[in-house]
Amino acid sequence: MVSTAVALGLTVATLVGFTVIGLWCSRKTVGTAEDLITARNSAGNGRTTATLVASVMGVWILLSAPEAGASFGIAAVVGYAIGEALPMLVYSRLGPRIRAVIPEGHSLTEYAHARYGAAMYAFVLVVSCLYMFVFLAAELTGIAGALSLVAGVPQWQTAVLVGGFVLLYTSYGGLRASIVTDSVQALLVLPLLVVAFAGAVFSLGGAGAIHEGIVAATPSLLDPGLVPGLQFGLALAFAITGAELINQTWWQRIYAAEDGQTIERGFRNATVANSLIVFLAALFGLVAAGNADIVTDVTSSAYNADISFFILLQTAFPEWIVLAVVLLALLLVMSSVDTLFNALASVVTADLPRLLTDPDDRTLKLGARALTVVVAVGAIYVSLRARSVLRLFFLADLLGAAVAVPLVAGLYSKRLTGTGALTSSVLGLAVGLAYFPDFSGLLRSIPVLGGFLPAPDPLYLTAFAGAFLVSTAGTLVAARLGAGKYDHGDLATEIRRLDETATDGGEVRD
Repeated sequence: MVSTAVALGLTVATLVGFTVIGLWCSRKTVGTAEDLITARNSAGNGRTTATLVASVMGVWILLSAPEAGASFGIAAVVGYAIGEALPMLVYSRLGPRIRAVIPEGHSLTEYAHARYGAAMYAFVLVVSCLYMFVFLAAELTGIAGALSLVAGVPQWQTAVLVGGFVLLYTSYGGLRASIVTDSVQALLVLPLLVVAFAGAVFSLGGAGAIHEGIVAATPSLLDPGLVPGLQFGLALAFAITGAELINQTWWQRIYAAEDGQTIERGFRNATVANSLIVFLAALFGLVAAGNADIVTDVTSSAYNADISFFILLQTAFPEWIVLAVVLLALLLVMSSVDTLFNALASVVTADLPRLLTDPDDRTLKLGARALTVVVAVGAIYVSLRARSVLRLFFLADLLGAAVAVPLVAGLYSKRLTGTGALTSSVLGLAVGLAYFPDFSGLLRSIPVLGGFLPAPDPLYLTAFAGAFLVSTAGTLVAARLGAGKYDHGDLATEIRRLDETATDGGEVRD
């Protein structure tokens, strides 16, 4: 085990370094609330790609990606990589469309309100914020647990340090600070991941020895046609695609990019980079399965596949590899935590002009920063108290899978109404919940209804695919039969920049 003092010292040094970078590079650039939450048109090709890569990469890639590899084999490794690439590929086409029809927008919730009305807006607001907050709390839980396991750092110290330092530069510099730090983190993450993997291969005796270990332990994991692995990989593709389509993170970066071509190029680059990073991370699970005592039976109290990567680290690896992983984990968690702080705060801030009576710019900036603090404190608290937060991750993914297509279809369809979109989302969610294995006992305890529910799917494919496909089918039917004739030009008219809607001294700012 790495010395607690060494790990804690590396943690503080890394956090201080990136806090200084974020504060320094965002000084004198945040004049208005508009600057704080959008950084509009400020990121070129390289920086857009970097922030798209860094923002999606959290400490989860050292937890759930190896877990998939250890539990379901090479088929799940490939499926996870494809699942992470799909949303970026979709956004390479969707992003320019969002910029075209809502040129001065900020958030997916303001779009939902303008396009569909109050009911669908409320549903999207709850689903999007729940997903992002669970993601944020899970990130802090993951890094706290990882440092506790490999270095004995108390979990509360890690959660408070990471949350507190990231809060310093995000509350001051907003999205601009996040994009700058993302750019540096993206340059370091992939090399560190490669170094960690190469070090692991070397320490375990080379690729041949690793292969022999897997064959001796669980040879079926190397079968690319393993049905459970394929099913789980496909389930992840539906889950991740749906969840990311209701993630405010990407809507913010669509407006931060210089233009539509930058958006398209950036998301295509991220498609390749993100899939490679997740593929490499998931391979750690395969390596762990053949070279460490990994229990993949989820019904066993000894189940540890979710921390298989860190168990692998403890199998007599040299300290330098462990320290490299600690640094990697910190970079991963910082890149996602600052992104989620900004995204959650921006969702509400963008709606304040509609909720308040003529708020001035100072009020909007204060609101954005206050919301960032509230989000940070809440996430730190949940990460320390709710040890089951990772179970909520799949529930949040299920919500995203049900609402994603009805939400974005309104960017194209003129006939789809708010009622049609909401009904499609609810139908998809109902089907997904019927097959959802987590909390299945609670659902099946409901009188009368519980007896009609089908058996839960332990591999999640029926749940996620059902939610996604049923809501998609419902959306197509609703759009076909709908009587609406929506003019997409109204989106550009109704959704305006905050510095055009905020008042200053009683007059509307130009």
